[in-house]
Amino acid sequence: MNTPFDEEPHRRPGLFSRLRGSFLTGIVVIAPVWLTVWLIWSVVGWIDSAVLPLVPQRFQPQEYVGINLRGVGVIIFLIFTVIVGWIAKGILGRSLIHFAESVVDRMPVVRSVYSGIKQISETVFAQTERSFEKACLIQYPRRGIWAIGFVSTTARGEVSQRAETSGELLSVFVPTTPNPTSGFLLFFPAEDVILLDMSIEDAAKLVISAGLVYPNEKDPTQPLE
Repeated sequence: MNTPFDEEPHRRPGLFSRLRGSFLTGIVVIAPVWLTVWLIWSVVGWIDSAVLPLVPQRFQPQEYVGINLRGVGVIIFLIFTVIVGWIAKGILGRSLIHFAESVVDRMPVVRSVYSGIKQISETVFAQTERSFEKACLIQYPRRGIWAIGFVSTTARGEVSQRAETSGELLSVFVPTTPNPTSGFLLFFPAEDVILLDMSIEDAAKLVISAGLVYPNEKDPTQPLE
């Protein structure tokens, strides 16, 4: 006879428990694939809906194929963008852009909108070597609390001159979770910034996952290999 203090013998999981485990495993496998396909399909459809109405009716692919082929608008957009970029690199293209921007500069509201969008586009899409240099640890928003940051550049100009520090000043972007595209630009003395060995991509995963995904996720207590 078993007493209340006896250990309960190991029981084999029931049918419902096994089905639930299989279902959750299936969700983990299917969800990333389905969301990726859905996102790509939606973006392609959005680009098609924006580009195809600008194409003359006689050049519409459905006029020849009989069905609406998704992705044709993306191909047209890519070809058009490459052609515009090729023209913009030439002397004539640069002259036209300079003239158009001088006209836009005379329009009060349009000027502000255009300059803001241009700055964002140049920052995100320009083919330059400007990017985050290293992931780092900083004490923010106060000492004793640590945050992941990304070192962008060394502070220069008026910011560096007016800051009350004797050493080098680093520009650090501190992203928010789970959206790392928003955050805070902070300036730290170089001695207060701890550079990490993990890559920018691994640090971004750590931020997006709210600390659930580590570069050495098999054993986060062990040093990086």
